[in-house]
Amino acid sequence: METLTAILSSPWFLIVWAALMLPCLIWTIRDLRVRNSHLMPLMQLVWCLTVLYSGPVGLLIYVTCGRKEIAEDGLYRRAFRSVAHCYSGCGMGEVAGLVIAAGLLALGNLWVALITFTMAYVAGFALTVGPMVQGGTDMRTAVKDAVIAETPSITIMEVVAIGIDLWLSGDAGMGDVLFWSSLIVSLTCGLVAAYPVNILLIAKGVKEGMMDPRNTHHDHGGGHAHA
Repeated sequence: METLTAILSSPWFLIVWAALMLPCLIWTIRDLRVRNSHLMPLMQLVWCLTVLYSGPVGLLIYVTCGRKEIAEDGLYRRAFRSVAHCYSGCGMGEVAGLVIAAGLLALGNLWVALITFTMAYVAGFALTVGPMVQGGTDMRTAVKDAVIAETPSITIMEVVAIGIDLWLSGDAGMGDVLFWSSLIVSLTCGLVAAYPVNILLIAKGVKEGMMDPRNTHHDHGGGHAHA
């Protein structure tokens, strides 16, 4: 644990992370504009945020599961698209929650966990319900479907991510490298933890997952929530 803390506390961790993440993000943005501009604006945002949060890991998921260039589609690729969709919204809420509750207000771990989880859940939930309502689903149905389809994934993702962040960061404040490096590591851990949950949810028909990128056009729905 001391070795890990020392690594995460070094400014070199953030420097190396930025050196890996920024080229991945630039490549993703260019690829979305040049080769995969047919993807819905929401999914383009999802992939950019996924790469922003997880760098090379996010890029690997996008390249193998989110582009029209994939050779075939299936449960495991669909689950990665689904978890990326969830991850993009929850990540925004998690970052905001930790910065506000832990960084600015310096609250205790319990309050940090509760506030961060709530903000992550609301952000992930909104990213699901909003497009469904825009696509013609009535609000009541959209909310019901989103609660059923997204709650297990969001819960596992955030319990793991918030728990690891609090464990790694300790008493670090916003001025400490450890605060930010712990957040980076915890985000990707949450993504990995939620992936098998999404496989199970899609396999059981609880949620559909996101559409095959080879068949996606601006005038098509996302096929995301429980039908």
